[in-house]
Amino acid sequence: MEHVAALTAELLETDRTAGARRAAPAALRAIATAVRPHRGRAGAVAQASGAGAVTVAAGAGAGSGAGSAERSALMELFQVAAWILFDAELHGTSRRCSRRALALARTLPRESRSVELLVLSVLCLQEDHLGRPAASLRISSSVLAGRELPARVAAIFHVREARARARLRQRRRALRSLSVARELLADGPSAGDPSWTWWFDRSELDGHHGLALADLGDLDGAAALLYEATAADGAPAYRSLFPAELASVLARAGAWRETDAWLSDLVDRVPDIGSVRALNALARTTRTIGSGPRIPRALRHTTGHLTQALRRETAP
Repeated sequence: MEHVAALTAELLETDRTAGARRAAPAALRAIATAVRPHRGRAGAVAQASGAGAVTVAAGAGAGSGAGSAERSALMELFQVAAWILFDAELHGTSRRCSRRALALARTLPRESRSVELLVLSVLCLQEDHLGRPAASLRISSSVLAGRELPARVAAIFHVREARARARLRQRRRALRSLSVARELLADGPSAGDPSWTWWFDRSELDGHHGLALADLGDLDGAAALLYEATAADGAPAYRSLFPAELASVLARAGAWRETDAWLSDLVDRVPDIGSVRALNALARTTRTIGSGPRIPRALRHTTGHLTQALRRETAP
């Protein structure tokens, strides 16, 4: 159990400081290492030859005969791995880890199961990211309707709900969900908030609020909030997504001077971007600019440098 907890802590620190791009290989190794003692009992893990991917079978990890503390430790490891692999765009393995984490959570006493909500929040985000907002909405709405939640947890799921509704063009309901989330967050941390909600702060809310406005077509409002979300110091590495998405919003708005200035700053930062989602968002922005009419020469030049930097970082 101590070994699994140490693996989880190491993964969290790598993801926070360096991002999923650096943490994903370690996450895959950690899953294999953690469940290896249970192979004889559960037949849990098979490593795909040459690819570095791990297939997590339905019976992975400690079975019902294992102690509650052991199952809790494994649940947290699978949850952390699921998040990292999501941000690394390894969605199949991420979803299998999420399912395994949920299965383990549901074997624990009720008071030990709050991480189940974190798993569901990541699944919401993943469904939306993969273009399935209706599936995301089903998860978030069921959580909000199903139980009394701590304020910060409720705020997280109202934001997930808002993102899905924005994708579905349900403007009024999306804005209402965002307003509720902002009210819940305004009261600050409470004693009832689980420790895992540490990352959900004003900058996180601003970033997702901005992305929801972008989906609703309010590009000026989206840009203002994404600027706010990128201003915080000491943010976890995955939040490189917000400056990447801001570049996309500026390009969609045709704000060429601002887009050029923002991308020029990002070119030198590409090697340090640890979120694969962020790198992919930048790649989409370069394609948008490349196919646009009447793009200023300076912006095309900057976009070419960014494209080269992205290719260097994402080459096999």
